[in-house]
Amino acid sequence: MFQKVTLDNNVHILTEDIPHVRSVAVGFFVDVGSRDEDNEVSGVSHFIEHLMFKGTKRRTAKDIAETLDAVGGQLNAFTTKEFTCYYARVLDEYFDLAVDLLSDMFFDSKFELRDIDKERNVILEEIKMYEDAPDELVHDIFAGSMWKSHALGRPIIGTADVIAGISRDKIMDYYHKYYNPAKLTVAVAGNIDHERVISKLRPILEPKQGNPTVRRMITPAPHREVICRSKETEQVHLCIGTPGLKLNDDNIYVFQVTNTILGGGLSSRLFQEIREQRGLVYTVYSYHTSYHDAGLFCVYAGLSKENIDEVMELTLKQVRDIQVNGVNQQELQRAKDQLKGNLLLSLENVNTRMSRLGKSQLYLGKVIPPEEIVALVNKVTADEIQELSRQMLKPENFSLAAIGPWEDCGNLKKILTGLWV
Repeated sequence: MFQKVTLDNNVHILTEDIPHVRSVAVGFFVDVGSRDEDNEVSGVSHFIEHLMFKGTKRRTAKDIAETLDAVGGQLNAFTTKEFTCYYARVLDEYFDLAVDLLSDMFFDSKFELRDIDKERNVILEEIKMYEDAPDELVHDIFAGSMWKSHALGRPIIGTADVIAGISRDKIMDYYHKYYNPAKLTVAVAGNIDHERVISKLRPILEPKQGNPTVRRMITPAPHREVICRSKETEQVHLCIGTPGLKLNDDNIYVFQVTNTILGGGLSSRLFQEIREQRGLVYTVYSYHTSYHDAGLFCVYAGLSKENIDEVMELTLKQVRDIQVNGVNQQELQRAKDQLKGNLLLSLENVNTRMSRLGKSQLYLGKVIPPEEIVALVNKVTADEIQELSRQMLKPENFSLAAIGPWEDCGNLKKILTGLWV
C-alpha cells in the first residue's frame, strides 16, 4: 500500500508499509543529475555525492561511516544522469537514526576545502579505474556517439580536466541551486507505519526553504556515428544501437517485451544464436534506458576481433527477422513471464521498493502498482512488437562504439559501416 504526502515546501514523502520484514529502507532523492551540468562543471553532481560523506557540523566523516555500521545498517549513494540518491537500510528500530543521519548529510555537510581536495584525488583515481574497465567505458562512449554535445551523452563521473580544476565556489553554487526542498523526494519502504514516517520527517524537512528550479529540458538530437577507441585489450567491446523511448511513452512496455525477446536474458535470441549455437562470444545482451524526454537502445557484445563481422551480421539479422516475421507466441509469453517474474521477485527487497517509490515520483509524479504493470505487460501483442520494431530499430539510424586492440580504427569504421548498407 503506497501513501504520499507533499509538505508545504514541496518535499514529497512516499511510504510503503511491509509488515512481514524487519528492515526499513530510506532514500533521499534529489532531482538533479549529470544532465543538469554544463561543460565547465561536468561531473559535479557525482563530486557532491562524494562530498556529502565527508563531514557535517555534528559528525566527522568517521562518525558518518560508523553511525549505521554500529547497528548493522547500510549507508550509500549513487548519481545518475537525472537524479541523485542517498539511502540507508536499517532494522526498523533504527529508523529515526537513519533519518537523522541522512538529513544531517543533506542539509549540513561542511564541504571543507581540504575534503574537496582530498576527494578530488579520489575521483581522479576513480576515473582512471573506469578507463581501465572497457566493458563499462564503452557504454558511455556509445551514448556520446548518439548524443554528442548533449549532457546525456557525457559520462556521469565527469572528466579528469574538469574534476582537477573545479573550484569550491562552483561546487557550492551548484549545491545551493539544486539541493533544496523543492527538488527533494523522500521514499521509505519496510516495516514502518506511514504516520510514524510523517511525524518524524515533517519537523525536520518542512522548516527548510528553497527556491524551486525548473529543469531546462532540451531533448537530445540523435546522431549516427561510429566511434572506436584503440586499447590493448584481449577482447573488442562493442555497442550498437539506436534512439529509444522516453519513460512515459505509451509504447514503453511493448519495447520492454521486445528487448527481452531480442537480448534480455539467457533465452533471448541474441544469446541463443550468437553464444549458445555458435560460440562467438562470452557476453551478449541488449538493454533499453529511458529518461524524461529520450531513450537509448543498445546491444553489447564482448568478442574477439576476428568475430566482429559475423556477430554484427547475426545481430542485424535478428532485428530484421522481428521486423519482417514478427515473434511467435511461445517466445512472446516467455518474455512476458520473464518481465513479470523479475518485477515481482525484485519487490522482495526493501531497497528496490524504496527506489521504485522515489524514481516513480521523480519521473511520473505517481506510483504505478505492480499489478497494473503486469496487466500492461500482458496486453502486449506480437503485432505491436513487429510494428514498433519497424519504427524504431532501423539500421540506418544505428550508432556504434567499440574499444579494442587495433591499429587502424578507420578501417574498422569502414567495415562496420558497410554492414549497414
